Amino acid sequence: MASALSPLVLTLWVLNVLVDSGGQLAFKAAAAGPGARDGLARWKFMARQPWIWLGVGCYVAEFVLWLAFLSLVPLSEGVLLGSINIVAIMVAGRFLFAEKLSPLRVAGILLVSVGVAVVGWQ
Repeated sequence: MASALSPLVLTLWVLNVLVDSGGQLAFKAAAAGPGARDGLARWKFMARQPWIWLGVGCYVAEFVLWLAFLSLVPLSEGVLLGSINIVAIMVAGRFLFAEKLSPLRVAGILLVSVGVAVVGWQ
């Protein structure tokens, strides 16, 4: 895959995947924490968690990285390459939050990964 992407594009892509995945995982950590479980009290509790603010910071950084990435690749290619975030988040969710990966989800991970590899290789 790296043969078709310039070093700058590859760097922006990898950073985007890491920061976007980090943001999603931080939001999950904030939402999964203990505390009030209903209505406005739950939202107030989450707003006080460092994880939520880490997630917001990741999303701000991801926005800048995504704009830089899209300025260098066609939109159709960029969006397809960006879909690898789904795989990274599912795998990280499995290890960090013990989420289940059913056989169909594993098949989906493999299909998305193959699709991203094909798009990145051309």
